[in-house]
Amino acid sequence: MKRLLASIILILGSAGAAFAQETEKTFAESVNEVMAPISQVISDVIFFAIPMDWLIADAPGIPFIALWLVGGAIFFSFYFGFPNIRGFRQSIRIVKGTYDNPSDPGEVTHFQALTAAVSGTVGLGNIAGVAIAVSIGGPGATFWMILAGFFGMTSKFVECTLGVKYREIDENGVVTGGPMLYLSRGLANHGLPNLGKILAVAAAVICIGGAYGAGAMFQVNQSSTQFTNEIAALTGGMDSVFYGRQWLFGIMFAFFVGLVIIGGIRQITHVTEFLVPIMATLYISASLVVIFSHFSEIPSAFGQIFAGAFTGEGVQGGIIGVLIQGLRRASFSNEAGLGSAAIAHSAAKTKEPVAEGLVALLEPFIDTVVICTITALVIILTGSFDPNASGTSAGIALTSNAFASVIDWFPYILTVAVILFAFSTSITWFYYGQRSFLYLFGNNRAADFAFKMSYLMILVIGSAMSLAPVMDMADALLLAMGFPNIVGLIIMRKEVKEMLENYLARVKSGAIKPYIHDKSEAAK
Repeated sequence: MKRLLASIILILGSAGAAFAQETEKTFAESVNEVMAPISQVISDVIFFAIPMDWLIADAPGIPFIALWLVGGAIFFSFYFGFPNIRGFRQSIRIVKGTYDNPSDPGEVTHFQALTAAVSGTVGLGNIAGVAIAVSIGGPGATFWMILAGFFGMTSKFVECTLGVKYREIDENGVVTGGPMLYLSRGLANHGLPNLGKILAVAAAVICIGGAYGAGAMFQVNQSSTQFTNEIAALTGGMDSVFYGRQWLFGIMFAFFVGLVIIGGIRQITHVTEFLVPIMATLYISASLVVIFSHFSEIPSAFGQIFAGAFTGEGVQGGIIGVLIQGLRRASFSNEAGLGSAAIAHSAAKTKEPVAEGLVALLEPFIDTVVICTITALVIILTGSFDPNASGTSAGIALTSNAFASVIDWFPYILTVAVILFAFSTSITWFYYGQRSFLYLFGNNRAADFAFKMSYLMILVIGSAMSLAPVMDMADALLLAMGFPNIVGLIIMRKEVKEMLENYLARVKSGAIKPYIHDKSEAAK
């Protein structure tokens, strides 16, 4: 641990010294010159679109990956009889700790697993991403985000149930789980070992890319922009040492991420179970102040959301343009169908895979149905969306302007929330990427050290990139996980359905009882 901490300080210190020798403009331009073409190639491959101009004139094509994820979510919802509805109350009971047995196999509680996974999804996609979606797709994009989140609850249930069923626990109690395991082991049980290995390797490789793109670069990029703008305004404006030097924040951010990731999943969940309630309360409370300051306009805002969803008025490509923005943003935000959250949920202490699957379906509800909707209402009610916006003004700055329109010091609250969101997402996605990296290269110290160092350096690089390349690469690398994952989920759907019906029947019959922590109560 001392060696790792020393390496973190040495590498980040060296990076800071190197960056200090040239202007931020030169550094940022250098980074973008290298990364922008790479981002464009990756984005073009992942987001290949199905032409729609034959249906509606000038309509943009629909990315196949968005249809793949949402289509899978809709299929699973009907196939499993909408567990996102009939299992919702039971999921609340499980998260409350009603069934928590400390002797069950695993590393963390149901609540800790949920907070870790939620921290991986409730990030800047809920703030900057929603602002971008509403700006480009209009208020109607919100409707499609909510609908995608509702159906996505079932996809999350399926993958996290399989994550617990096919996880591995070593002699030290360390859990390894996720799409890499359930695709390889699960499909082997279905007589498809070779396909399982191919899909597992693909999922692991893409997950590492998603950790770098969505978990590291996108989060630090947007939080560095918000932090640098606000701190520079307080410390001399254009003369401030922070002005135009986002990489300074990137170095500090990477240092604190490094301190947390040293401790593994247990340390990460201790941090997330503390941060998630605080950051959610902080952001939601401030948002509600903004929303209720426009109380009389709330019905009109919902009217714009529903009308815009089915008319697409004023949006390029009409209803298709609105649909694309809503589905794409929801998919990036809640990650349903990607398999990433199964890595965190696999660490839960439980003997019931379905129980953790039910816990997992709460994520898209919290992330998309609640928080994304609140952000969209803030943007719509304050009129802060701009169809012509580009670059950083289309991201976190729009939400910041919306907050400032009500109370001028609210952007400072948003800055704190943004940093907390970004930090918690980054440490969770480190864990996802680490598990995937070790699956490919072996669970050894050298591989672990190599991934930790590369992840921290990516944080620094991401802080200096412009939004467009970061956004495209983050979206592409994240959503690509859906290709191998959905294939596996469809093949294994029958075993999950049997497990679900068996679990719900045992809950109904009383065979699954609440765990009594105080044994003296059991004798009463």
